[in-house]
Amino acid sequence: MAFITYFLTRVDVLLFLSACFAIFIYWMNGSKKSKAKMPPGPTPLPLIGNLNMVDLKKPHQSLMKLSEKYGEVFTVHFGPKKVVVLAGYKAVKEALITRAEDFGERASSPLFDLTSNKHGIVFSNGEKWKSMRRFALSTLRDFGMGKKTMEAKIQDELVALIEQFKFHNGKPFDTHKIINYAVSNVISSIIFGKRFEYDDPTFQNLVRIVDENAKLAGTPKVMLFSLYPVIGALFGLHKKVKQNIQDAKSFVLKCVKKRRLEYDANDIAGYIDAYFMKQKQESTKTETYFDEENLIYSVLDLFGAGTETTSTTIRWGILLMMKYPEIQTKIQDEIKKHLKPGQLPSVEVRKKMPYTDAVVHEIQRFANIVPMNLPHMPPTDVYFHGYCIPKGTEIIPFLTSVLFDKTQWKTPYDFNPNHFLDDNGKFVRHDAFMPFSAGKRACAGESLAKMELFLFFIGLLQAFTFHLPPGVSREDLNLKPGIGFILAPTPYMTCAKPNY
Repeated sequence: MAFITYFLTRVDVLLFLSACFAIFIYWMNGSKKSKAKMPPGPTPLPLIGNLNMVDLKKPHQSLMKLSEKYGEVFTVHFGPKKVVVLAGYKAVKEALITRAEDFGERASSPLFDLTSNKHGIVFSNGEKWKSMRRFALSTLRDFGMGKKTMEAKIQDELVALIEQFKFHNGKPFDTHKIINYAVSNVISSIIFGKRFEYDDPTFQNLVRIVDENAKLAGTPKVMLFSLYPVIGALFGLHKKVKQNIQDAKSFVLKCVKKRRLEYDANDIAGYIDAYFMKQKQESTKTETYFDEENLIYSVLDLFGAGTETTSTTIRWGILLMMKYPEIQTKIQDEIKKHLKPGQLPSVEVRKKMPYTDAVVHEIQRFANIVPMNLPHMPPTDVYFHGYCIPKGTEIIPFLTSVLFDKTQWKTPYDFNPNHFLDDNGKFVRHDAFMPFSAGKRACAGESLAKMELFLFFIGLLQAFTFHLPPGVSREDLNLKPGIGFILAPTPYMTCAKPNY
């Protein structure tokens, strides 16, 4: 017993055994290489693959450099994992839209399995995924996504958000948590049938968990857990993510139990109630996907996706308005032309405000908040651009390469609203605008997010002018994102000075 304890407590021995195991797995993967021609890529090294060429803090930047050398379709070895990257608008569009069935499955990973257990909407596959996504889309539409009823909910939350901003009296403050709460409340009104007060500690904790996991998922330590799960598990690299998921599940479970006690088929208040009704409809079937696990994880999927991306984009928008005050002024001039003081913005006014619409789109493009996209995989062997991609290979439809494609954007690395304006100043759509991904796996809440972004952004600029804190210059503003799966701006302070 002492002998075993000795080895289990020796870090150097554990590292050696873990390395031996990883090398063995790598060798096994190498021995199973397909005889068919895989896409080109840098030669992998034993054990680490191409990690010597990838900055795990900013993998999207490394992949952009590799795409310049290896083209639209190339192979990268993330440690023992072989990944095919699709770069540029044309390749990504072809894979996700033209050949959606060939690239329609969600790739698995130790991290995603930990956070979803292959349940819910985002990380499931096959008939389970189709059932969950179809139900989610129909339910979101039933509760007003893209309709006037949802517009009213966003407007109500906008009023609450403006009051929170006013509380700071034009003095410097961090918008991060406040915006997160506002955006979370919009999706909460759909999921739980109600909004929460910003000072509700349980609600604050749930929002914190979502925010923290979005950061952790993109940190080198957690990424290494996905690449080397045995080593990662030994060092507990995943424990914080796992604990956060358990805490979030506990919150949702309590809400589900409460809603089940209050359930009234004649008064369906939100997604959870609608799920209960669907469960009853499916109760006579021998096989159904509408179980408790899929309920919990679909709620977490909707809450996470409905909070983090939109709130992060709004925070980027405020930062960019401080960086480019002339753009902020031009937007406010357009707002004054079409909205009376105190009049809440509406979706209808968007067509009358092409410049503002262009700025909102350019914020999304420039911010590039989901740079790596979520990974896909082919359900069968796929021939693509002259190469064979084996069944189950992880695919990265690389969104950064689309949003910064030099063949699609005049000044891809500059913040330039003219990307979405014609010579007459009218708004123009752009096919390479894919911040929500594309195809069958595109964000289910895309139309809701677009409505939120427009209404929140206009409402805030109508009510406030955002200034730099005293002693901070425009040159001091950092437009480089922090580390995370979602690229959030580095923390900043702003002064929101009321316009009226």
